[in-house]
Amino acid sequence: MKFAVLGAGGVGGIVGGYLALAGNEVTFIARGAHLEALQKNGLTLRTSHRGDLAVKTVKASSIEEYDDTPDVIFVCFKYYSLPAAIGFARRHAGKDTLVIPLLNVFGTGEVMQQELPGVTVLDGCVYIYGMVESPGIVAQPASILRIFYGYRPNQEKKLLPLAQKLEPVLAEAGIEGHFSDQIRRDALQKFSYVSPLGAAGLYFDAVSGDFLREGEPRKMFVGLIREIEALGHGMGVEFEESLVDVNLKLMDSFTKDLKTSMQRDVAHGGPSEFDGLVHRVSRLGKEYHVSTPLYDKISAWGKEKGIR
Repeated sequence: MKFAVLGAGGVGGIVGGYLALAGNEVTFIARGAHLEALQKNGLTLRTSHRGDLAVKTVKASSIEEYDDTPDVIFVCFKYYSLPAAIGFARRHAGKDTLVIPLLNVFGTGEVMQQELPGVTVLDGCVYIYGMVESPGIVAQPASILRIFYGYRPNQEKKLLPLAQKLEPVLAEAGIEGHFSDQIRRDALQKFSYVSPLGAAGLYFDAVSGDFLREGEPRKMFVGLIREIEALGHGMGVEFEESLVDVNLKLMDSFTKDLKTSMQRDVAHGGPSEFDGLVHRVSRLGKEYHVSTPLYDKISAWGKEKGIR
């Protein structure tokens, strides 16, 4: 299967690298020193559970130079780069191409679909922990790697055979893939982890281990999860388990000194996903008449701090 992976960082680098190692045709869309290293030396995945993996067969291109029509486009850019991803899909997605965003922000597929009426855009989410260690080297310090994707409620199921075929292709690459018939629920459940973790982590400058012991960071983390759960109920989404229980169990699978990508982005002084992970929840709360006082508090704090 032919893939274009937009972004070769902690998400795209790992997902695309595993797919390439399994014999799929993968082209990374990257830039700068990372792109140069991929083109010259290939990709190295530095994993906690499989050691170092050398991906020598990978292709890499700038967004401007890519000239092909893939079967699947995985969008692994940050939310603030979504316009570039939409432009890429407008140019390169054919009538037989699936576009699947794997961003942290809930509802990205629907946002893209509104801008791409002639393209089949699903919703998706990914459970992963990864980061660029240096140009051409992507680290995966935790083994978790799950992708959920599917059609939104009332979405016409164009390219259904391709969507079904993708699940075993992911499995053959060592990726736990789930072609979901409840993607809104699954994506919101994932969002209920990454958004509270990013928001509380940034607010308290906390690491993952801080959320596993009693204290203000854990109290905030749990409270934010409950607000997402309430928002889901307001949207008509029912969850099979308590999101607090699910997310605390998930947190226990990580090493205890990790920070989120949003914390790293803010620390570097660049743009971050604060709007999509925090401000967006406050806006959705107002839209669905659900109280989100903790998100509102962090949203106001972020505006005061000038966090982008």
